Amino acid sequence: MRRRTLPAAAGLAMAVIAASAATVMATASEPPALAATTLTDNWYASAPYLMPVSNNPPDPTVVMSATGQKAFQLAFILAPNGGGCSPTWDGTNPVSSDTAVAGVIGRIRAAGGDVSVSVGGYGGTKLGQTCGTAAATAAAYQQVVTKYGLRAIDFDLEEPEYENSAAIANELGAAKTLQTNNPGLFVSVTLPGTGAGTGWFGTQLLDQARGLGFNPNNFSIMPFDGGFGGGSAQVSALEGFHGLLMTHLNWDSDTAYRHEGFSGMNGKSDAGEMFQPGDFQAVYDYATSHHLGRFTFWSVNRDRPCVGTTDNGVCSNTTQNAWDFTKFSTRWANASPTSLPPPTTKPPGPCSPPEWVAGNVYTGGAQVTHNKHTWTAKWWTQNEEPGKAGVWADNGPC
Repeated sequence: MRRRTLPAAAGLAMAVIAASAATVMATASEPPALAATTLTDNWYASAPYLMPVSNNPPDPTVVMSATGQKAFQLAFILAPNGGGCSPTWDGTNPVSSDTAVAGVIGRIRAAGGDVSVSVGGYGGTKLGQTCGTAAATAAAYQQVVTKYGLRAIDFDLEEPEYENSAAIANELGAAKTLQTNNPGLFVSVTLPGTGAGTGWFGTQLLDQARGLGFNPNNFSIMPFDGGFGGGSAQVSALEGFHGLLMTHLNWDSDTAYRHEGFSGMNGKSDAGEMFQPGDFQAVYDYATSHHLGRFTFWSVNRDRPCVGTTDNGVCSNTTQNAWDFTKFSTRWANASPTSLPPPTTKPPGPCSPPEWVAGNVYTGGAQVTHNKHTWTAKWWTQNEEPGKAGVWADNGPC
């Protein structure tokens, strides 16, 4: 999904907003004080994305005052543009020497709010690609958690890393390590959405997570930039993803809904789709009635009408008042449970691989359960039933 990480050019009105953001950054503290009030998980699960140093960031405390929103998802942590295994903001600003984002976080916390930090995104090089191992990737992300005293982190796993199983293994392994080493840390995983819920690489990601015994608080899809015709198409995708969570993670229906999330895009998407407040309302109704575990969107930087610019990075290109979409996240947080712990499913064991599904694509080494046996694919296969095709090695009864 296309998420901009470069500063956007904008008109005079956006320059005024940028000047406001510069004032925010000028009050930087190192490190930021912890939130004055400990937030419950529903606020981290509602946190909309905000780029704190790019795309003319608004003053988050102004947004908080106008909407009641208490948390923001700050984006994005990447590998350095020149390579390496140290965390940076947008590939250019090292976390180790940061004061600008620390200042933004300090202001949010002083106003009674808090932040989650998102790693990855659409652009740039991801740490899972450069760190080499899950342990090294975890160590890099732990620097971010420690520096900012985080209680929440989001793994936004997108292209091209999304198509690299070794890099995804590093990211998921790092997420599991952070979850273990930072008790109570709220961990979300965000991945691209399709009309069926998510694509082939998304289902492989779910299988990898299960193989690691990793259960985040939430798996979310981004149903945009894929030919989505408004809220009804997004609801259909979420329902499809619900089925994939049950199939690939062996979750019951209620567990799948409560650990599923929506990560939308407000206004005009990069692919030209248009998501109006009415579309958000349709998804909101679905999310609350099915007890989904996360409701967020990209981005607060875009949650304002276009004045003097049509730059899609800094305004929505739809008719709205400032912060109309953020108000949906606030409503969702106030309507949702206050505690969203990870599922308690067990790591792989006998009969723990997901059930074989006709039509799914499996690559060499993939494991499934079928007719009370576990099977391992010898090579790429689709629509070849275990026990009836030589592509599957029988691992025995379970």
